[in-house]
Amino acid sequence: MRLVVDVGEVVSLGHGVLGERRVVAITGGRFEADDGWQGTVMPGGADWQLLRADGVLEVDARYALRDSEGGLVKVLSQGLRHGPTEVIAALARGAAVDPAHYYFRTLMRFETAAAPLLHLNRIVAVGYGQREAACVRLDVQQVL
Repeated sequence: MRLVVDVGEVVSLGHGVLGERRVVAITGGRFEADDGWQGTVMPGGADWQLLRADGVLEVDARYALRDSEGGLVKVLSQGLRHGPTEVIAALARGAAVDPAHYYFRTLMRFETAAAPLLHLNRIVAVGYGQREAACVRLDVQQVL
């Protein structure tokens, strides 16, 4: 599956004992799977982040998908993003950066009550991420 998750600005909640706490609103987006399953990312989710002292960004995103048949899926996506200082600075400026130059991976789990999608309740997936100025792109692969 390929996800394009539209995001708002990064809002800093300040520096705490573990690092800088931040939140990024999820404002919409879209998804499509190889089998034709597709739909939208619903607005209203958020990515609660921790920027650690070692420069690693911990992501904790929670949002919902609505497929073209009306099925709803909760997404939990938790992971890490890090890379060379100049690459991370370019991402922060909204510059286009080749995702091969930084590490961005998330562990993804799903929850749904939609009968055709119940198999999603029983899988774990890995998202291979790319940060862009106004969105996050994730190529998602089920862990077999």
